[in-house]
Amino acid sequence: MTDAIPFLVVDDDPTFTRVLSRALTRRGYGVKVARSVDEARRLLQDWVPSLATVDLKMEGDSGLALIPELRAASAEMGILVLTGYASIATAVDAIKLGATQYLPKPADADQILAALSQQEVNIEAEIEAQPMSVDRLEWEHIQKVLNEHDGNISATARALGMHRRTLQRKLLKRPVRR
Repeated sequence: MTDAIPFLVVDDDPTFTRVLSRALTRRGYGVKVARSVDEARRLLQDWVPSLATVDLKMEGDSGLALIPELRAASAEMGILVLTGYASIATAVDAIKLGATQYLPKPADADQILAALSQQEVNIEAEIEAQPMSVDRLEWEHIQKVLNEHDGNISATARALGMHRRTLQRKLLKRPVRR
């Protein structure tokens, strides 16, 4: 395993991390798993990966908090933010903080590796003919306003003109795809 490419997986889902680490190990990567941002920070004290996937929404700190520390550990590190709660606002934040790529879950090892190996933007990529649904637009707007208020639910609810509990119910739902 001395020539294996060091790969850090930061995610609090034990099933996902087990499946992903097994798939990456089979492909020749030396995988270490951290179930929280704090655990990842401890690993970074004496080990620097070449590649990393970071879950956005975990117990404790968000995966976004780890991106600058990963970037500081290695300017060349490929950093992929992987989330089941994808939004335009968090994608922009992740890239601004230094992430290389951003993918919505579910994603398998091949998709993750393809995203991390993509060096250039594909300007000829096909653009969807269908605009986002109203439900998806609502989700994106809520995420944008929530981000503007640093995650403060009460301030976000006031800004959106809705009851705090209504906003909390909407935030508990998984985002619609389109």
